[in-house]
Amino acid sequence: ITRVSQIVGAMNEFSHPDKQEKSPTDINRALDTTIIVATNEYKYVATLEKRFETIPDIDGHLGDLNQVFLNLIINAAHAISEKGNERGLIVVSTAQEGDFVKISISDSGAGIPKAVQHRIFDPFFTTKEVGRGTGQGLAISHKIVVENHGGQLSFDSVVGQGTTFHVVLPICAASLSEKRSLNAITRDLAA
Repeated sequence: ITRVSQIVGAMNEFSHPDKQEKSPTDINRALDTTIIVATNEYKYVATLEKRFETIPDIDGHLGDLNQVFLNLIINAAHAISEKGNERGLIVVSTAQEGDFVKISISDSGAGIPKAVQHRIFDPFFTTKEVGRGTGQGLAISHKIVVENHGGQLSFDSVVGQGTTFHVVLPICAASLSEKRSLNAITRDLAA
C-alpha cells in the first residue's frame, strides 16, 4: 500500500501542469519524483543510486524538467540493457557549481559511438533499434534545457563503459540574492 501510494503521489506531482511563468523549482524533489515514475524502466536492468547535495532552487518549468530527467533515466536503462545480461548502475547526482545547479545522470551502458556523437541532439536521430526510440527525446530535452531554461546539456561517453549526461541550470534569482545577503551578513558579523 505504501509503494502504491508513493507511485500515485509521484505520478500526480510529475504530471502536474506547469504555469506559463517559471517558478522556484526544487531539483532534488523533482528527481525523486521522476525516479519513482521511471522505476519500471530500470529496476530489471540496473541499480539506481542517488547522490544529492543540498542545492538551491532554480527558476524552472517543473513539468518540462521532469520530462528531461525521465528521458535521461530511460535512455540510461536502455543503454544498459543494450550492453547485455550484466546488471548495470545508474547514478543520479546533483551539485551546486557557482550560480548553477548541475545534474548528472550516469550509466554503465554501451556508450555512444564517437561517429554519431555529433548528431545525438538532432531530431529523429536514434541509435536504438526500430520501435524502441523515436529520436525525439534528446532533441526535446536539449530545447527544454538550453532554449527554455538558459542552461546547458552535454555528455561524456566511452563505448563499452557508459555515458554521463550533464544538465546545468541557472539558480533561482531569489535563491541567489538570499545566499548573497546571507554571505554579506556573515562577513559583517566576522568583521
